[in-house]
Amino acid sequence: MIAVLETGPLNTVQDLGRFGYRSIGVTSSGAMDELALTIGNVLLGNHDGAAALEIQTFPFRLQFDKDTVIAITGADCGAHLNGKPLPSWWAMPVGAGQVLELKTPLKSARAYLCVQGGIEVEPMLGSRSTSLRGAFGGLEGRFLAANDRLVIADARPCSVPSGGFGVMPPEVALKAHFPVAEDGTLLIRAIPAGEHDLFGSEAERFWSQSWKISSQSDRTGYRLSGEPIRLAAPVEMRSHGVVPGVVQMPPAGEPIIQMSDANTAGGYPKIAGVVEIDLWRLGQARIGSRIRFVRSSAREALSIERAVTAYVDDIRRTAPMLGEALAAMSRR
Repeated sequence: MIAVLETGPLNTVQDLGRFGYRSIGVTSSGAMDELALTIGNVLLGNHDGAAALEIQTFPFRLQFDKDTVIAITGADCGAHLNGKPLPSWWAMPVGAGQVLELKTPLKSARAYLCVQGGIEVEPMLGSRSTSLRGAFGGLEGRFLAANDRLVIADARPCSVPSGGFGVMPPEVALKAHFPVAEDGTLLIRAIPAGEHDLFGSEAERFWSQSWKISSQSDRTGYRLSGEPIRLAAPVEMRSHGVVPGVVQMPPAGEPIIQMSDANTAGGYPKIAGVVEIDLWRLGQARIGSRIRFVRSSAREALSIERAVTAYVDDIRRTAPMLGEALAAMSRR
């Protein structure tokens, strides 16, 4: 059992999302940074989509009622266990009664706390993810509150040394595949979408300018601020299905990127679609940070996806062996 001692709004239970229900208006939800959640679970020997805590408001404190093993991935949030600092992207045994504290990250937006076995909440439509808009899934369909108690699912013990072990974060290990501009602007790959050409010469400014993630952004979508882009001529459109990564252009001329809690349908013109493998980077982008869209292709996206898959598979292969070796050394 985990007892929540201190939390802010919007911290939730998430897994990799629920799928197959968009046709009836149910969003997929799931982690904003799927890569961080997956790696945290891999470090613990969980299945990739085991439910974990997505933490985006800090400070966050909880206490463990039993011995278990945790992994902290995503944003470096200055984690402390009973006052002792922990590295980020780190797996660590914890004992009954110990208190974990996560502080506000200096950069990036969301931390993920995975526990061995996963967080045990009732599955809804095949997922344990919280849908805040639908008020279901996760813990009673809401964000966490102080004094909440979360059940840890039973699991086969994994070998983790007392001092823990970790992995190189993807932004470091895969730096060549996920560039950042010299001024810190996040470069996000996208492919022109169905209505791209309806913007005529205006469309070029979508790619050439940098956009600021506005304070009106949330898990449903990121609203971007910049020089507005207008349609070359008025157009009437029927509502159509949308998914995370779709970039819509409302009448005001400032884009909206659909995110994990994306609407299931909408009628705004689609100017681009973010390649799926870059969505985890957007999930870690903070309010007020700047992004620039870079034209990409399906071939490039598949190439980057293969590199990420190889990175995760390497962790999947080596983490159990490393954990066992370090645990054996610590017992000597």
